[in-house]
Parts: sequence; C-alpha cells; structure tokens
Amino acid sequence: MAAPRILVVEARYYAHISDELLKGAKAALEEAQARYEVVTVPGAFEIPAAIRFAALSKNPYDGYIALGCVIRGETTHYEHVCTESAHGLQQLALEQKLAIGFGILTVENEDQALARARM
Repeated sequence: MAAPRILVVEARYYAHISDELLKGAKAALEEAQARYEVVTVPGAFEIPAAIRFAALSKNPYDGYIALGCVIRGETTHYEHVCTESAHGLQQLALEQKLAIGFGILTVENEDQALARARM
C-alpha cells in the first residue's frame, strides 16, 4: 500500500504560531511515513476554499490538514472567522467525504496560542 498523500493548508496570519503548528504536523506526518505538500493562505478563513480547490483537482489528496490560529480581538471578527472556517471544513468533510484534520487554534490571546502550538 502506498504512503498516503496529504495536503497541509497553513494560514500564515500569525506566522510564528503557524511555524510551530507546522513543525508538529510535519513530525507526525513523517513518523507516519506520509507524503505531504504544504500550501499557505493568508488566514484561517481561506483554508476551506483552498482545500476545496485541491479536492477538485485532477489529482486530489488522500487527506487534508488545516492549520492556523485565530486570536480574539475587540470586534466580532473573531467569531465570524472561527465559525465560518470550522463550518466550511465540516461541510467539506461531510458533503465531499474528505478526511480533514482540524488544527486551527481559537484562543483568547497569544500566550494560549503558543502554549497549544508547541504541544
């Protein structure tokens, strides 16, 4: 059986946090002997679309990993990004039968994000 081919979609809005998330994902994928590619998008909101475009390609992946971070701010923007990115990924998983790992941190502050990203 061939090694699974995985696409990691990484939101770079908080690059230093994403770097830690990606480090952990790569370690797990390499341990599992999976083949993987990484693409970046500006923020968590864009992750579902990137996965959908990849899934529609002529050579779709065996699975997908969504990585990013959303930190609460002073506006409702946080709720919209968290809700829509999570809903978009869940909808893709259910309707398109895609295997998607959810690695988008939704936290109150940077300290929480760093603590979770470095686990």
